Amino acid sequence: MRAILFELGPIKVYGYGLMIAIGVFAAFCMAEYRAKKMGLEPERIWPLGMWCAVGGFLGAKLLYVITEWQGIFKGQMTFRDIMYGFVVYGGIIGGIFAGYLYTKVKKLSFLKYFDLVMPSIALAQGFGRIGCFLAGCCYGKETDAWYGMEFNHSVYQDMIGVKVIPTQLIMCVANFIHFLLLVLIAKKVKKDGVVAGCYLLFYSVGRFLIEFLRDDPRGGVGILSTSQFISLFIFAAGIAMVLFFGLRKMRKTEE
Repeated sequence: MRAILFELGPIKVYGYGLMIAIGVFAAFCMAEYRAKKMGLEPERIWPLGMWCAVGGFLGAKLLYVITEWQGIFKGQMTFRDIMYGFVVYGGIIGGIFAGYLYTKVKKLSFLKYFDLVMPSIALAQGFGRIGCFLAGCCYGKETDAWYGMEFNHSVYQDMIGVKVIPTQLIMCVANFIHFLLLVLIAKKVKKDGVVAGCYLLFYSVGRFLIEFLRDDPRGGVGILSTSQFISLFIFAAGIAMVLFFGLRKMRKTEE
């Protein structure tokens, strides 16, 4: 919709980049605030976040290359496409793995910090989807409905001027609701691993469903999009975590 929000002399401020920056900053601040409430070490948040950010970036880029390898090696994708291409699930998996490594190096409880940061990830994703809306990526199917929108800018030129479902805004609202729900669960459930499991569970369901409405170029596995295929495994992991950690704590209490 508006790739460049404003210009300061020779400096161009892009909407996507600005929203990502706001989302990351909000996520760090929220995690630091909640760390104090949870009795964890708030000074660990920024270095932990940097590890997760680097791991997330590498994971998102790696999964994009894996899913689009045919187009890349056949020369069907431009350098710009490759530079802009990321897969969110790769970022989530890479970020979690990097966070796990950090907590092991610093001898911290992985599950406690896992629970701490995941609501912040949902918050950052909400701002990130506003960035997607401004950039004109991650758009939905063509529609004549009243809620359809036409984009005057997009990294995909063939969809400019086409009325489509604004899936970016749907995902934005869903992510903010996801954030609030996880914070509420964290206040009610004091069992390590459950909040993180709920994140995986809720996000995988939402992502699986929204994929039916999306129409931007992305890879696929059979009749499913790549993200839908991965969602099945993330959903199973979320269910397993909620049940395992929840029931394990319950049994210990009963004993």
